[in-house]
Amino acid sequence: MVLVFCCFVSWPASGQDSPSLDSLESVYASGNFDPAKKLYILRELAVNHPDTEKKLHYSQELIKNADVLDSTSALFQGLLERGNALRLKSDLSSALQSYFDAAKIVGEGKDSRQLGVVYIAIADVYAIMGNHQNAVNYHQDAIRILRKGTDSLSIASALLNAGDEYINFGKLDSALIYTLEAESMFGRINYPLGEAYSLGNMGMIYAKMGDDRQAEAKMNEAIVLLEQMREHYPIAVYLNYIADIYLEKGENATALVYAKRSLALSQKNGLKQQVSEAYLKLSQIYEKIGNLAESFRYYRNHITYKDSVNNIVSVQQMADLRTNFEVSRKQIEVDLLNQQKKNQQIIVIATAVATVLIAILAFGLFRRYRFIRETNLIIEKEKNRSESLLLNILPKETAQELKLHGKVQAKRFDSVTVLFADFKGFTQYAEKLSPEQLVEKVDFYFSRFDEIMQKYGLEKIKTVGDAYMCAAGLPFPTADHARQMVMAAMEMAEIVRNAQSTLTDDPAFEVRIGINTGPVVAGVVGTKKFAYDIWGDTVNIASRMESNSSPGKINISETTYALVKDYFDCEFRGELDVKNKGLMKMYFVKGVLLGNPVTR
Repeated sequence: MVLVFCCFVSWPASGQDSPSLDSLESVYASGNFDPAKKLYILRELAVNHPDTEKKLHYSQELIKNADVLDSTSALFQGLLERGNALRLKSDLSSALQSYFDAAKIVGEGKDSRQLGVVYIAIADVYAIMGNHQNAVNYHQDAIRILRKGTDSLSIASALLNAGDEYINFGKLDSALIYTLEAESMFGRINYPLGEAYSLGNMGMIYAKMGDDRQAEAKMNEAIVLLEQMREHYPIAVYLNYIADIYLEKGENATALVYAKRSLALSQKNGLKQQVSEAYLKLSQIYEKIGNLAESFRYYRNHITYKDSVNNIVSVQQMADLRTNFEVSRKQIEVDLLNQQKKNQQIIVIATAVATVLIAILAFGLFRRYRFIRETNLIIEKEKNRSESLLLNILPKETAQELKLHGKVQAKRFDSVTVLFADFKGFTQYAEKLSPEQLVEKVDFYFSRFDEIMQKYGLEKIKTVGDAYMCAAGLPFPTADHARQMVMAAMEMAEIVRNAQSTLTDDPAFEVRIGINTGPVVAGVVGTKKFAYDIWGDTVNIASRMESNSSPGKINISETTYALVKDYFDCEFRGELDVKNKGLMKMYFVKGVLLGNPVTR
């Protein structure tokens, strides 16, 4: 679900207190105003009107009058607001064209701030269309352009929308970094609308992290602020999210109330995308309640609205075919009337007409065949993509069980080796680096850790912030899981050490690694937002081994040491006091013993 936050390009101040929106609308309708203020009044109405249809109307009026009065700034604002209104109406192709027209006016060499704003809008439309690569590219360009200036509002807006795109990607760490910076900037400039969006987006991030209490509190707080500002679009999105939280908890009646509020608000304000989402959520709720008739009715409405939003190209193709056919038919009738007295020519014309009709029919059938073929290719591509994404977050056997039975039984493994790794001083580094640099740097290390996991056949469990967790000996038990994990840990530490000497432009991280071996229970968390995870005291002790390790060191427990002591040179650290565990023996892995099976 894409939640677009639109920041507005500032307008020259009039030196007076701005009148209320209702009074401005009345003044414009009456025509009783100073003609010199016409563009100002239209701009205020186009930017701030909560009714989508009226917003579109006033933005069109602003474009027309700006063109007459030769005002480039007013023309830009009109095109931008027309794009915003069309986006709210889910006319995405027209919205995109309007934004591109606005971008042509300001060009990168003229007003970089305005160009940054319109790049944000273009990125958001691509995000709604599902073109995530274009969305990310335009968001990054907008942030790059806006950081050159001092307009905190526009920079914060770009960061917030980029964070929202990362929410849709499932990259919650990146989303959190961008949203927190945006929230801080909105607070410094005292911009309540931006703070409200930031609160709501924080709620969505907490929801995806599984913290329902924080998620509901943040989104409800955002809704209260947005209701005061009559911002209907984000309210509809957040209401639907809260409905999903209650549905997950089994509180179906409360979920129904929130989903119906979202639907009513979206219908009243012509928000087709949100209407479609609300219908889908209501269908899911009624299905869980057991009212299949209502579930089917709402799902059918969801498909109708979804098609009206997503199938713009197909609708245009159908309209073109119909137009071509009607034009051809009318031309045939004219030709026949003009040639009634000439039988021979009538025969020729009839033959030509038949040929044209056959050609049109053949052309139509060909286009239909090509459309079906392309649609099947898209479906197959998306199926393969979904399969790849599922295998990226779940072990292959677990994913197969999930597809066959719709759920995964938790399994106990008697001997598994668990590794935790994190970076020393990550919080201090986060304060020194920009969000883009921080995400890039963490991704540099984690990508290489992933390669090591694949090399040794280990299972990556999850990452939380700067923490990396993996396990050996599951989903299939192996005899040498402890050795394989220690070998992987040594390579992880080596990669970080090498990076310290090569990445001279940035502060270098130092990694701490902890390992423990023992029994665990493994399974899938949740029913919709799946996550493969492991539980047990073994996991807790592995975490303690990491927190009691030193930068650049691999700290292992006594149980792991018993399994690897014949293969690795280990240094006994003594018995250290561990939180909630008492005294525990720990060892530092110093290297591989020469002559052991690992080195042969």
